[in-house]
Amino acid sequence: MKNNLSIAIKAAIEAGVEILKVYETNFKVEVKGDDSPLTQADKNANDIINRYLQPTEIPIISEENKQLNYEQRKDWKQCWVVDPLDGTKEFIKRNGEFTVNIALVKNGSPVLGVIYVPVTKTIYFTAEDANSSKKLVLDSEKIAIDEIFNKAITIKPELDSDVIKIVGSRSHLNEDTKNFINEIENSTSVEEGKNKIEIVSKGSSLKFCLVAEGLANIYPRFAPTMEWDTAAGDAICRAVGLKVIDQATGKPLAYNKSNLLNNYFLVRS
Repeated sequence: MKNNLSIAIKAAIEAGVEILKVYETNFKVEVKGDDSPLTQADKNANDIINRYLQPTEIPIISEENKQLNYEQRKDWKQCWVVDPLDGTKEFIKRNGEFTVNIALVKNGSPVLGVIYVPVTKTIYFTAEDANSSKKLVLDSEKIAIDEIFNKAITIKPELDSDVIKIVGSRSHLNEDTKNFINEIENSTSVEEGKNKIEIVSKGSSLKFCLVAEGLANIYPRFAPTMEWDTAAGDAICRAVGLKVIDQATGKPLAYNKSNLLNNYFLVRS
């Protein structure tokens, strides 16, 4: 696991470097068949990540790779799940809230996760035993992997506040999410004095990180996501003891499904 984690961290950081090279230019935006945006940064990052992960001989599911049908994937015991540039809309807006996501999935569950934020040089990752998650702001993208492991601090989802902080997307605070927030505000199960709600807005997989490091309590995602959007953040949250629950099944989100589209889900303790 440590070797795979090291590879994923190196891949994420190098992909981040390439993303920033494009970020600093007057880049063009394409529109894919599903109406989602695509830039040269997505493509360059994907090429780098594939180059790092392919020698592991573990199959790769990436947003920017050709998707294999389920008959070809169904017997995989493990696979990488990758979003080379999560938050392309945030990238286009130039607000810095975009990430590189790399996860290792075993038997449908994410056991390793890496999220890298190129603009702030911040990296989040699961420990090699998947029983904790770490965070480090890099001094340089050329930092040695051992230095990352030695310097990274453990994050915990501990909040001591009278305010319930709910993570909302900058682009996806839809009617279902608003109804969920209203239910919490009106719930009799909320302790007296603790039903004040605050919306914490972030883009990309940073929403998972907010809950994992105790900067928010709950992340409801009642809008479409794909497995590559969530796998790395899911792994990081599970490693700190949070639950990432599929709202259709009542079970943890599953990966390498026949349909790579996620159901609505909820992240909380």
